Amino acid sequence: MMRCLIVDDEPLVRELLEDNLNQVPFLKLVNSCRSAMEALTILRQEQIDLLFLDIQMPRLSGLQLLQSLDHPPLVIIVSAYEKYAVEGFNLQVADYLLKPFTFDRFLKATNRAAELFRLKQAASPSAIAKSHDFFVSVDYSLVKIVVEDINYIESDKDYVRIYLVSTSKPVVTRLSLRSIEAKLPAGAFIRTHRSFLVAIAKITTIKRDFVCIGATEIPVSETFRDKIYRILK
Repeated sequence: MMRCLIVDDEPLVRELLEDNLNQVPFLKLVNSCRSAMEALTILRQEQIDLLFLDIQMPRLSGLQLLQSLDHPPLVIIVSAYEKYAVEGFNLQVADYLLKPFTFDRFLKATNRAAELFRLKQAASPSAIAKSHDFFVSVDYSLVKIVVEDINYIESDKDYVRIYLVSTSKPVVTRLSLRSIEAKLPAGAFIRTHRSFLVAIAKITTIKRDFVCIGATEIPVSETFRDKIYRILK
């Protein structure tokens, strides 16, 4: 169940969103407000998983509200203006609903947000159990790999290189990418290329041919591109 907040200064749009939201079983309406200032107060008081956010509002715009949050919830922008779409997606919103929108389009947006919410929960440190940590053989020794410490994994013929947050030097072990993928928690990693597995929680930027972890670019092949964009954008 995703806890939702509606922020829009148009009463008819709020009513439409509330009606649509009440028809979706995995959504729960926490509150509905007419300004970004009201939303700030609610966000401080309530756990909000998904924000339906208008752009043009008095005093504080939707984009200004989003930029002011250190840890924003998932966001579906609801706007009459297509020109804000690029800026919205640069802020990694889940989707962009252009007014007026149909219930089918609303449902598509919320399904996308629900999938992102599931992946976000699966990739959170609290969701990755210690039991997923594992050992690999390195130079006749067993080295413990802590799943939360993994940035990405690269396959190189009969070996894999495991790149970690805690060290600049990768751990190299004789394993296939498929076998190491089986050791990892479901939903926490994504295949971007036949030779690369990436920790979803560590991805900071998505480009056409790369995903980035900080300044490190990891290739995205055409085979996996559509799935990656569908899940991560």
